[in-house]
Amino acid sequence: MNSKELLTAIPYKQIKGALPDRIEHLTIDSRDIKKDSIFVCITGYTVDGHDFAQQAADQGAAVIVAEKPLTIDNATVILVESTSRTLGLLAAKFYDYPSKLLHMIGVTGTNGKTSVAGILHSMLMELGEKSAMTGTIGFNLNGQLHPSANTTNDALTTQQMIARARDEDCSHMTMEVSSHGLILGRLAGVEFDTAIFTNLTHDHLDFHGTMEEYGHAKALLFSQLGQDVANQKQAILNADDPWSSEIAKMTPHPVYTYGIQNDAQFRAKDIQLAHTGTTFTLHCPAGQFPVAMKLLGEFNVSNALAAIAALYAEGYKLDEILQAIAAIAPVEGRMQKVEVEAPVSIFIDYAHTPDAIEKAIEAVQDFKKNRIIFLVGTGGNRDKTKRPIMAEKASVADYVVLTTDDPRDETYDSILEDLKSGMTHEQFACIGDRAEAVKHAVQQAESGDIIILAGKGHEDYQIIGNTKYPHSDKEIAIQEALKKF
Repeated sequence: MNSKELLTAIPYKQIKGALPDRIEHLTIDSRDIKKDSIFVCITGYTVDGHDFAQQAADQGAAVIVAEKPLTIDNATVILVESTSRTLGLLAAKFYDYPSKLLHMIGVTGTNGKTSVAGILHSMLMELGEKSAMTGTIGFNLNGQLHPSANTTNDALTTQQMIARARDEDCSHMTMEVSSHGLILGRLAGVEFDTAIFTNLTHDHLDFHGTMEEYGHAKALLFSQLGQDVANQKQAILNADDPWSSEIAKMTPHPVYTYGIQNDAQFRAKDIQLAHTGTTFTLHCPAGQFPVAMKLLGEFNVSNALAAIAALYAEGYKLDEILQAIAAIAPVEGRMQKVEVEAPVSIFIDYAHTPDAIEKAIEAVQDFKKNRIIFLVGTGGNRDKTKRPIMAEKASVADYVVLTTDDPRDETYDSILEDLKSGMTHEQFACIGDRAEAVKHAVQQAESGDIIILAGKGHEDYQIIGNTKYPHSDKEIAIQEALKKF
C-alpha cells in the first residue's frame, strides 16, 4: 500500500525521516520484520515494544510508530498519541476495512460471552451461512478452530482475522468483546452491526476499580455502534440485568430485549431442565413457540434467547432459527458433559466468577440424585476480592474442592486461604495442585453424584509462573473415573 495513503488513517504528532513509497507489512513483533515493514511499538503488561524499536530498524523495518520519543537513524519514526489505538486504525486501513463487508456481531458481558458467540456461530452455520467466530476458545473459521491468546486479540490480529473471514467468503463474524479490549482500544477500526449484552457481575475489579467503571467499559461497544441510523444496526440487551437500562441510553439504534425473570420482547417461560437438554416456551413479537435444545441449564436459556433475538433482528425466519437452536451441540467447556462410562455425571465449565458458579450449580439441581461435588479454582495475581464470594457460592454444593486456576506467581496457600474464608460449611478440601484436586473430586464421588469442574472449561493448559503447562480437567477426570469405576 502507498505509505502516504496509509497514513491518512491516523493522526500523528511528528514524522522524523523520509517515508518509503510503499508499506508491504504491518507488525508489532520485532521478530516478524519483512521488507518495507511498519513496526508499531505497543506497551504491554510485561514487554514494551519501544525497547525493541532499534532492533526492528536494524532488521529492516522502514517505519517505526511510537508514542514515546525515539532516536533511530536507520528508520523513519512516526510519533503518535497512542500506539494501541493507532494500530487498529492502521490495520483496518491496511486490510481495506474488512469489517464493512461482513455482518459483525459483538458479544460483551461478564458471563456468557463464549456461549452466546458459540451458539450464534453454530446456528449461522446450521442456517447455511459461512461464519467465523473469535474469542476465548480461539478463532473458528467455518468450523475449523485456530487457537488465540486473548478473549479480545490485539487490534492487528483482530483485523487479520476479519480479513481472513472476508477472504473465505464468510457472511458473518461473531466476536467476544472484553472490557479490557474495549478500554485498551483493541477494537479500533472494527465496525459492528449487532451488539449483545449478557450481564454484569463481579469480575476484573483489579483492572476497572469499581463496578460502575466496569459497566461503562462494557457500554462502549454500544456507543461505538455510531449515530448513522441509515445503516441497520441493533442492540440486544438482557432485561434481567439492571445495567441494560443504562446501556440502552447509549445507542440510537433499535433495542431488542430478552429475559426470563423480567418482561422482554423475547422471553422464556415454562422452562424444563434435564441432564440431556432443556425445553421452554418462547414468547416473542411473532407469538408463542415451543423450543427444545441440547444446551443445559437456565443460564443457557438466557444465552439462547440472546442468539434468537439477534438473528430475528437481522431478519431470519423464526421457524428456521428455532430449528437451528434445536440442532446445535453444547459449546465446548460450557457445562459440557464429559462422556465416560461411570455411574456419575461429570461436567466441565469455565465458571470463574461468583455469578457463573451459582448458575452452574443451579443448572444441575433439578436432576440431582445424590450429591453435587464442586471444584472451584481461581487465578493468581488477579482480583482477590471475588475469591471468598466464589467459595460462598460454591458452598451450595454438598462437597467442595478448593484449588487454583492459573496460579501464576502467587502461592497455592495465598489463593486457598482467600477462598477458604468464604466457605459456609466444613465439607471441603484445599488442594493447590489442580491436577490432584481434579483427581480428588472424582475419588470422592459415589454412584449418582454430579461432579462440576469449574474454572478452566475447554482450556488445555495451566499457567504457573510465566509458563504454560499441559493440563486438561476433562482428560484427568476421564482417567480417574475409569480407574475408580
